[in-house]
Amino acid sequence: MNLRALQYFIKLADLRHFSKAAEACFVSQPTLSTQIRKLEEELGVQLVERSPKNIMLTPVGEEIAERARMVLSDIDQIRAVARRSGNPADGVLRLGLFPTLAPYFLPHVVPSLRRRYPNLRLQLSEEKTESILRMLRQGELDAALLALPINGEGLEIEVLFEEPFVLALPGQHPLVKRKHITVKDLEGAELLLLEEGHCLRDHALAVCALANAHERVDFHATSMETLRQMVAADVGITLMPLLSVKPPIAATGNIVIRRFEAPVPARTIALVWRSSSAISAFLKELAKSLKDFPSGLLQPENLNS
Repeated sequence: MNLRALQYFIKLADLRHFSKAAEACFVSQPTLSTQIRKLEEELGVQLVERSPKNIMLTPVGEEIAERARMVLSDIDQIRAVARRSGNPADGVLRLGLFPTLAPYFLPHVVPSLRRRYPNLRLQLSEEKTESILRMLRQGELDAALLALPINGEGLEIEVLFEEPFVLALPGQHPLVKRKHITVKDLEGAELLLLEEGHCLRDHALAVCALANAHERVDFHATSMETLRQMVAADVGITLMPLLSVKPPIAATGNIVIRRFEAPVPARTIALVWRSSSAISAFLKELAKSLKDFPSGLLQPENLNS
């Protein structure tokens, strides 16, 4: 069975469009169509329902696509074994991260990773947690930095650190007068949150439930920076991860940051990879390297307000 045809078929299954699938595979549309027809002839079944406006997989096509992903993932693992046989730190590492961590954590660890692994090339994918987990399980990523809890079935999880949350307030908010606050101070408060799909939203909702607070239902931000600007515009208050308000992130005007007294709300960051990964030993070593960030980084001093 032609592995390239399987690759074409999976891309078509993902995009449901012949032209887009061909473009993504860097081939012409007739080439891609021909390969998929040959695959159907070899298997003796119809994989794709073709119509001018809609491309759908047949039921057997859906099942074969899922199994084909597993086959290609195994092929990638074979290549990974060969690639890493000499030095596991050579080559490309496909790493997934979520948007409320990536820009704030990477600047602190990438320089030391480059010094420690000069031949390692990081290929970063910044997506929401659900997408990262899907890509990881399908073999499109080697590892991921995620916030717990997650569905860890078939995965190795190495906890890296606990990141505290802080409270971001507009300059004239009554809570600004307090140097330290508690979760109970949020009772009855209305918080600005991210849209569905962001793990930070789930963590903030958990704090809201604990504090008897609630979210502002008429506004859901698409990014951390949108949240930051809405607080600066005196639209409301929000929880922010500590790293997002620490140097080198620049301070934003009309925002005051207050840290929580114990018990401090926090999120747990971990490195995650498939239990079957051919580079598990290297990823365990990498996890140790990712814990080697500047001292005081996760301490609440020197906050940007």
